[in-house]
Amino acid sequence: MRKLAAALLFLCSCGVKRQSPVFDVQPALATESVTDDPDDPAIWIKPADPARSLVVGTNKVAAPKGALVVFDLDGKIRQTVTGLDRPNNVDIEYGLPLTDGAVDIAVAAERLKSQLRIFKVSAEGLADITSAGNTRVFADRTGEQAAPMGVSLYKRPRDGAIFAIVAPKNGPRERYLGQYRLTDDGQGRVKATFVRYFGVFSGTSEIEAVAVDDELGAIYYADEGDGIHKYAADPDIPNAGAQLAHFGREGFRGDREGIAIYTQPGGKGYVVCTDQIQGNSEYHIFRREGEPGNPHDHSNPVRVVRGGADGTDGIEITSRALGPRFPKGLMVTMNSGPKNFLYFHWADILPQP
Repeated sequence: MRKLAAALLFLCSCGVKRQSPVFDVQPALATESVTDDPDDPAIWIKPADPARSLVVGTNKVAAPKGALVVFDLDGKIRQTVTGLDRPNNVDIEYGLPLTDGAVDIAVAAERLKSQLRIFKVSAEGLADITSAGNTRVFADRTGEQAAPMGVSLYKRPRDGAIFAIVAPKNGPRERYLGQYRLTDDGQGRVKATFVRYFGVFSGTSEIEAVAVDDELGAIYYADEGDGIHKYAADPDIPNAGAQLAHFGREGFRGDREGIAIYTQPGGKGYVVCTDQIQGNSEYHIFRREGEPGNPHDHSNPVRVVRGGADGTDGIEITSRALGPRFPKGLMVTMNSGPKNFLYFHWADILPQP
C-alpha cells in the first residue's frame, strides 16, 4: 500500500503543474453601477491631461437599453450612450484619419445587429461616427457564427492603418476570428472592410476576449476552456496565419476571459488574463517578452492575483501615469454582481522592486 501511495504521489507531482500562489489586492475604487449587465472596459487617455482620462464600459443588453457608459477616474458616470443592441466588448485606438482630421475611436461589437459601432472619443465623451450599413461583420455566416462578441483594435506601426479583430459567439475550429480594416467612407464616417479570417478554436465553450499589442504586432485571444492563443496582427506579413503560441492551459479554475497588456520599454511588460471565478476572480500575469531566447514562450505566469471582483469578463490595463491617483498605471475589471467596474493601482497588482 505504501508503494502504491508513493507511486501515486510521484505521478501526481510529475503530471500536474502546481497552482501558483494567489496574492490578494484591494481595489482603489468601484465605479457607479450600470443599469443591467456590465461586460468590458476600455481606457481612453487624454494626451494633454492624463488625470482627466476616461473609462468606457459596456452595458450588455438588447436595445434600447444596451449602452456604452463613460466613467471618469473617480468612477462617476459622465455619459451613457443608449440604443446599442447587446454590445459585448469595446476597445479604443488613437488617430484614425478622417475627412476633417485624425480622431480617437471607441469600437463596440453590436452582437444582435452583427455589426460594429464606431464612436469618436474626446474629453467631451462619445459621438457616433458609424457609416450606416458599412460595418457588418461575418457577412458570410449565419446564427451565432455571425454574432460578434469580442473586439480589439490594432494600429499598424509602419503605416498607421487601423484594424478591428472580432470574435463571434460561435464559430468553426479554424478561421474563427475576423479582421476588418477601418477607414473613412468618404463622408467623415467609419466603414469596416473584411481582410481575413484566422485563428483556431478548441470547440470548448467560446472565444470572446481579444487583446492586441500594437508595438510587438501580436494578437492574444482567450479560448475559454482551453488556453490563450497568440497570432501575428499584421495580415500582410508572411505566415500571418500561423499560431505563435498556445499557453495558459493550466492553473485556471474558471473560464479564461478578459485579456489586457501592460507595456514597458524595450518590448517588456505583461499579458494579463482573467480566471473567471464567481465571487473573487483571479488574474494570471505572463511575461510580454516571453522567455530568454523565445519571445513566444509565455508558459510560466509570474504572478496570480485576486481583488474581489465577481465573475469578471472584460479587463483593461494601461501602463501610462494617469495623474497622482494612478501614477504607475491602472487596471480596470468588470464586477458582475454589483454591476460595475473596479479600478486597481498597477503597483498593487505587481509591485516592482
